[in-house]
Amino acid sequence: MLCAVGALDHWRCGYSKRVRSGRNETPTEGLDRNWNTLMQELRVVQTGVQLLTGFLLTLPFQNRFGILSEPLRVLYLVVVATSIGATICLVAPVAAHRMVFRRHRIESAVTAAHRYAIVGLGLLGIALTGVAVLIFDTVAGTGAGIVAGIVFGSLFAGIWVLHPWHQHRGTSA
Repeated sequence: MLCAVGALDHWRCGYSKRVRSGRNETPTEGLDRNWNTLMQELRVVQTGVQLLTGFLLTLPFQNRFGILSEPLRVLYLVVVATSIGATICLVAPVAAHRMVFRRHRIESAVTAAHRYAIVGLGLLGIALTGVAVLIFDTVAGTGAGIVAGIVFGSLFAGIWVLHPWHQHRGTSA
């Protein structure tokens, strides 16, 4: 098995070359370890994204929702859509595992779950940034909403995207 170059397939690196991976495990053991690690990571975000989505789904039924301007209503719909998308992607590995359970397809389950997690985290970052814009705009005005969007969008990009990318490439950040 070749070491994949893409970030989405970095978990494959070293399975055929035990010395490089630094672990004394078979490819199946490595896949099992990666699956368990991914599930632990997803447990952390699944509850939060589900709560966020549930909260967002109740907002239109609140009295003050009617005072939102048209642009904020559009932003709200984008935030709801990305939050629902994040929920779907971050829970998808459970469904994927159920479909391949006991069919000796752990490699495809790990690959799919990893990709769903990456997409789900990206959607969650967009949703969280949008929520910040909605709240800051509603409470403190349009300028504060724009600043909040820039600040939280930058934090999301820096901490969730750029820093891990630098680590993956072997540089310090």
